[in-house]
Amino acid sequence: MSQASTPHKPRKKKRQLVRSNTLTDIAKLEPGSDTINPEFNLVSFLLPARGKSQWISIPLILIFTGLFRWTVGVWGYSGQGVPPMHGDFEAQRHWMEVTQHTPVSMWYFYDLPYWGLDYPPLTAYHSWICGKIGTLINPEWFALFTSRGYESQDLKVYMRATVIISEYFVYVAALIIFIRHYSRSQGIGTTAANTVLVAILMQPATMLIDHGHFQYNTVMLGFVIASLSSIYANRPLWSCIYFVLALGFKQMALYYAPAIFAYLLGSCLTPRLRIGRLLAIAIITILAFAAVLAPLTAGTLYDLYRAFDLPYRPPPPFLAQRRISLDPSTPLGAITLQLFQTIHRIFPFARGLFEDKVANFWCTLHTFYKLHNLEPYIQLPRLSAYFTFMSILPSMAVTLSNPKPSLLPYAFASSAFGFFLFSFQVHEKSILLPLLPLTLLLCSKKGLSKEYRAWVGFANALAVFTMFPLLRRDGLRTPYTVLSLLWAWLLGLPPLSASCYYDPDLPNVPGRPLAPDELRTPTKIFHWWFYAVMGFWHLLAAFAEPPETKPDLWVVVNACVGCAGFAVCYGWCTWKLVLESGLLDEYFEYTEKYLEGLMGGDGDAADGKDNENDDTIVVQSPGGEKAVAKGRGKGGKKRR
Repeated sequence: MSQASTPHKPRKKKRQLVRSNTLTDIAKLEPGSDTINPEFNLVSFLLPARGKSQWISIPLILIFTGLFRWTVGVWGYSGQGVPPMHGDFEAQRHWMEVTQHTPVSMWYFYDLPYWGLDYPPLTAYHSWICGKIGTLINPEWFALFTSRGYESQDLKVYMRATVIISEYFVYVAALIIFIRHYSRSQGIGTTAANTVLVAILMQPATMLIDHGHFQYNTVMLGFVIASLSSIYANRPLWSCIYFVLALGFKQMALYYAPAIFAYLLGSCLTPRLRIGRLLAIAIITILAFAAVLAPLTAGTLYDLYRAFDLPYRPPPPFLAQRRISLDPSTPLGAITLQLFQTIHRIFPFARGLFEDKVANFWCTLHTFYKLHNLEPYIQLPRLSAYFTFMSILPSMAVTLSNPKPSLLPYAFASSAFGFFLFSFQVHEKSILLPLLPLTLLLCSKKGLSKEYRAWVGFANALAVFTMFPLLRRDGLRTPYTVLSLLWAWLLGLPPLSASCYYDPDLPNVPGRPLAPDELRTPTKIFHWWFYAVMGFWHLLAAFAEPPETKPDLWVVVNACVGCAGFAVCYGWCTWKLVLESGLLDEYFEYTEKYLEGLMGGDGDAADGKDNENDDTIVVQSPGGEKAVAKGRGKGGKKRR
């Protein structure tokens, strides 16, 4: 007797995410035909690759953008041929020298007046690795003391290569993964995602600073992108680890800390209290910091065990001012001294409020009112802390109350702009931090619309403009001009294109309702006014000498113009954060209903008469929603 067979249950097919094939915001279809008209030049380059495998498209993009990085590296770098201190290139080379030839206990103590190490431990480990590899190639590059100010073509090639390799391993890899996650969550297609990838990799400010001026900012920025990508992949613990790595590489990642802290805390409080998630985040964060500090503390203990004859290491000011004495010959004393000295070097509160002519609030205010006049009344670092806290409070409050992953780029940009404008010891290069999340918005659903391209392009153009005095000293005028104009041409931005501000398909009629992605007239005037000012400033800097009594006049004007523009960019990011959070949706709905009730005529239905002169009023909220209200014209009831 045969046993009855159980009915076969087919295996459920894994649900596949369907990618959008639309070309919204990047191309237009001609009516009645299949002809595609790209909105801007970058789309024209990438449209032929539409439908091709990503295994072909992405490597070609990376090769294309990598060539520009190598080309920028051919030009000068910070401090080239300018003894005795040279510049950032020499600082990075010197750290590779120090980490090679001195005990770990001396890394943050060794010859501090000459480019003493003042970045977190992960930078020191990175310098140690690069120095080890470089020493195998040519020991003269990093010989202790005798290599100071060493300049040669082969050393330049090696140092440039370390920047590119580090960037591609961390920044580029994280960016590709982030765009994959973020574009899927926003529902944009592959062509648009590749367009954003090229736009971000061709960002002129990042290339000019890291591959021209010479730094490793993209490593830190790459860890930040990896942290964001982990959130979109619903892996908050990995997000904590990556963000700690960003902090461990450069302390400037603190610009983003309030936003990500508010998001992670908010995700533990809403929609319900999740104690387990909160404890897991706290424990993982502490363990990640411990892992970053472990090699430094282990090296300190190893030096103590080997009984190295170390020179006297003075206690950092925090301990000296409180007359706290430590015995560096004991494990506890050695580790405590090392950690406090590391913190002292990373956070240089002994320096001034700002460094050089930087386009932030304090430098601009100092131009018109000397800040040292305030010192008898309030400490400037404390005043800076007050202003910084107030500037980051909106992004923290919105993200804490509404922890949506889609809000993080806005929150990161708002927080970073607040730090750049008001915090302590800001450099010109710090503008890269708000630029990153702002440029990542190109990957959002509205990212390639005219409005977003205009604002992202404006902020990037303004950032490169404020860096020009620094880049000019490094001999980078030509890369500055080529990359800035190329990026503007690719994305349809001024001064080479006005496609973000003008649409020939829309009628030029006064009172016409705005298109969903169209900029308002005051915004257009504001942007173009700034572009005109930047162009005029370049003419002054090129052909007019400043007064002898004020040799830095053009540089100060540059900083003031940049500060005003960045303040408006901060306001735009914060306003968009509030709008996208939905906190004002009820207000806009109430306003629209109120206007409908205020302007709507109720006499037509009652008297049955046709009104030939009805007026139609279109009310558009900043989010793009429209409400239509009809009012009475001649022969009807008066509007109240």
